[in-house]
Amino acid sequence: MTAALEVKKLTAGYRGFPIVNDVDLRIEAGTAVAVVGPNGAGKSTLLKAIMGLLEGTEGMVKLGDLDISGWKPQRISSHGMGYVPQVANVFPSMTVRENLEIGAHLDRSLFAQREEEVLAVFPDLKPALKRQAGTLSGGQRVMLAIGRVLMSRPKVILLDEPTAGLAPKYAARVWEIVDTIAKSGVGLGIVEQNVETALEGAQQVYALINGRNAMSGSTAEVDSESLGRLFMDNLEVRISGRD
Repeated sequence: MTAALEVKKLTAGYRGFPIVNDVDLRIEAGTAVAVVGPNGAGKSTLLKAIMGLLEGTEGMVKLGDLDISGWKPQRISSHGMGYVPQVANVFPSMTVRENLEIGAHLDRSLFAQREEEVLAVFPDLKPALKRQAGTLSGGQRVMLAIGRVLMSRPKVILLDEPTAGLAPKYAARVWEIVDTIAKSGVGLGIVEQNVETALEGAQQVYALINGRNAMSGSTAEVDSESLGRLFMDNLEVRISGRD
């Protein structure tokens, strides 16, 4: 069966220095996949490389049946992949509605229909449609950023630490929305800093250590204790200077 997104032996970094090395990742349609790991493991770099935001990337990235390796971000987006960065994820000087309009740029004739569908998922945004996005709370901004991506009806969405810095109620809400989106058939890849939260909300998990695959499996197979030991072993190696 063709995956919604398949990554094989992806290597990428900055100025010729690789941050992720030979990384594999697979996201099925209708599945939430969490990417976890200690700080500096390359999680955010992985998402940027998949989305075509880094040059000099090696390896293969397939979106459905399409090999999108080496494509530019705009072209990738037009073929069904959405990306929500951790920061700068909304246009603060624009209204909530204007942000959603940008998300519908691929087919503006469907804006009204898509806006109605997105607001059904994010009802808290409806009374704020005329407000500038910069006046929203952190949690509301994340909702708007995800909503804007949904306006284009993507097949896959990449979320970079969407719960970082959020109050617990908003973090829980983000994962409720992830579940709702996955049930609609979209595949999601989520970088999550909280391992327990990732294991509760996702169906598959990939752990990165020093930019490489270190552990993967279903969240029924991978537990927080195993991941904790993995991260601690890596920390001990780094402290001892043996890495």
